[in-house]
Amino acid sequence: MTDSQQQAKAILDRLAFIPFEQCLAIDRQFDHLPARPGIYAIRHRTEGVLYLGKTNDLGTRFNGGHKAFTWAWLDLYHPADVGIAIVALERWGNPALLSELEAMLLRATEPPYNVKIPRES
Repeated sequence: MTDSQQQAKAILDRLAFIPFEQCLAIDRQFDHLPARPGIYAIRHRTEGVLYLGKTNDLGTRFNGGHKAFTWAWLDLYHPADVGIAIVALERWGNPALLSELEAMLLRATEPPYNVKIPRES
């Protein structure tokens, strides 16, 4: 197993297996998300990972670009059944490595709200 694959597995374990009660609540303000880079998963209490992504600022990612689809989910799912699992990173690091990690995670989880899942090279 390569170093990237080991990192991806460790991140996936943290995102997918953290108890749902420890996921961050989704609301319309997102004031509780850290202003740090990270990989995140929108999770449903029983259906698992709905969406997975990476960002250089978790706080602004949801305040900027995710409100529309998050609000749509809130209309379909009970808010208490949807949460955000995050793996915050100290620094953004190598963008190519993070994209590779994200691609591995997407292939492993195949979240229904990720439109395009990168193929393995």
